Amino acid sequence: MLAGRDLEAGGTWLGVTRGLRFAAVTNFRDPTAARPGARSRGELTRRFLTGDAPAAEYMAEVHRHASAYNGFNLFVADASGLFYYSNRDGEVRELGAGTFGLSNHLLDTPWPKVAELKPRFLAALGAPLDAGAIRDILADRAVAPDSALPDTGVGLERERMLSPAFVVTESYGTRSTTVLALGTDRRVEFSEWSYAAGGVPAPGGTRAFAFAAE
Repeated sequence: MLAGRDLEAGGTWLGVTRGLRFAAVTNFRDPTAARPGARSRGELTRRFLTGDAPAAEYMAEVHRHASAYNGFNLFVADASGLFYYSNRDGEVRELGAGTFGLSNHLLDTPWPKVAELKPRFLAALGAPLDAGAIRDILADRAVAPDSALPDTGVGLERERMLSPAFVVTESYGTRSTTVLALGTDRRVEFSEWSYAAGGVPAPGGTRAFAFAAE
């Protein structure tokens, strides 16, 4: 398994295996519904990556226990397909061919960063894979106008701070950017860039992996 590790709870936010099991999770921003004692969302991805249940079957199991977690968006994929689930709408969806965008709401909710970056990402896919070009798209620090901001209960000032694709504040911000690609030849390419406080590149923070799937 190739994945980051949450040093607090031991889970991960994104990972892939040699057997082409993929999982990724984001939180659903809703501070009014957050419960301090909820289970770690990182275990949702870790359990799929280390298990062998088919993706659809695994998502059905997640749905049965979804209330144990704070709001989340989960992707899992295996040879049977790519599936999405959020415990904020409760629907397991199989995703076909296409381009999707996700921030900290439901899939394809047109928050400014999603609406702005999706077409740029799609244009980048029209050329040979260039992980650096996709990283540059995700490095956009433009702040959305107030009129386009969602109201997620964190206040206008924080909505502004969180509106860029690449977030930089004194106490919180983007810590990594990852590009994961699977070729038709079943070759996996994984590129990641890590950042320190202030959004500056972390020393030794650029990593690249490539392997052939089993």
